[in-house]
Amino acid sequence: MKISSANLIQRGYAMLRSLFVKGTMLCAIVMSMISAASAGEITVYTALEDDIIAKYLESFKKQNPDIKVNIVRDSTGVITAKALAEKANPQADVIWGTAATSLLVLDQADMIEPYSPAGVERVIPRFRDTKNKVPHWVGINVWETAFVVNTVELKNRKLKMPRTYTDIIKPEYKGLITMPNPASSGTGFLTVAGLIQSLGEKRAWEYMDKLHENIAFYTHSGSKPAKLAGTGEYLIGISFGYRGIMQKQKGEPVETVFPKEGSGWDLEANALIKKANIKKEAKIFLDWAVSDVVMKEYNKNYAIISIKNSNPLPEGYAKEPLKQLFKNDFDWAAKNRDRILKKWEEHYGSKTEAKK
Repeated sequence: MKISSANLIQRGYAMLRSLFVKGTMLCAIVMSMISAASAGEITVYTALEDDIIAKYLESFKKQNPDIKVNIVRDSTGVITAKALAEKANPQADVIWGTAATSLLVLDQADMIEPYSPAGVERVIPRFRDTKNKVPHWVGINVWETAFVVNTVELKNRKLKMPRTYTDIIKPEYKGLITMPNPASSGTGFLTVAGLIQSLGEKRAWEYMDKLHENIAFYTHSGSKPAKLAGTGEYLIGISFGYRGIMQKQKGEPVETVFPKEGSGWDLEANALIKKANIKKEAKIFLDWAVSDVVMKEYNKNYAIISIKNSNPLPEGYAKEPLKQLFKNDFDWAAKNRDRILKKWEEHYGSKTEAKK
């Protein structure tokens, strides 16, 4: 049977239509698979306080419901050590809210991928990496050394409110003070690094010898000394300022004292981890982490955030918080971190609380 040219053409069109439909369906399936894969998940290492992480993440989850965020939370020292140990096979995609000095340690180990998050130009230059064309880290807020003092216990013991570093080495405070271990706590390290940079090596170590005599024990958490002061278990907690302010707002009998000489300080900062497969979701997270919506949340927990703002300072805070801060060379602190911690541990580590 002969087939006319018209029939051949019609059959050809029919085959093409069938292939087109099937191709369209296949394309839709492939696109669906790609979309599902792009909705992936990221692992985020953070030293932010446990009780504020969930609140911060609310806006990210609302904006990015298809991205799963796996949070690994620990103290600054532990997060730093963990990331360094995993250098050959990084598990984290992002570091969020960890001391800038620790991120510089990772950067010196070539573990940071440069990245400029959306809106980075809003971040005050002092609070972000400006030594590289594309920043290796970006700060989100500042925390600084303060004394959190239980006012009831102070009155019961008939002691004066300590206002200076010199005050807390007086013999009447012997055994009444707790402080974070600088090897495990960012607050501990910024306190020690601040003393060394402000007093000089010799005077700072001599001072810490005297302070050590008054220390009951060293904690692994930067906020724990403030909490212990709040409950009255210990009179003074060397901690970070805003923690004490928050505790007083909740009704605890504490006063937060910013020492007259100044305060050691550090930035909670973010960075992208260098690895073979850098996920776009990690960059989406870092863009969000400096956005206005979450910056407002940071500001509820820290008086100093990394962008300019006109929000009123909480009651009890230093009137000019930026002037309260010691001069701080982040590069020096990062390069000397291991040396400082080794010497500190040799001199004072015996009083550190046991890890649970």
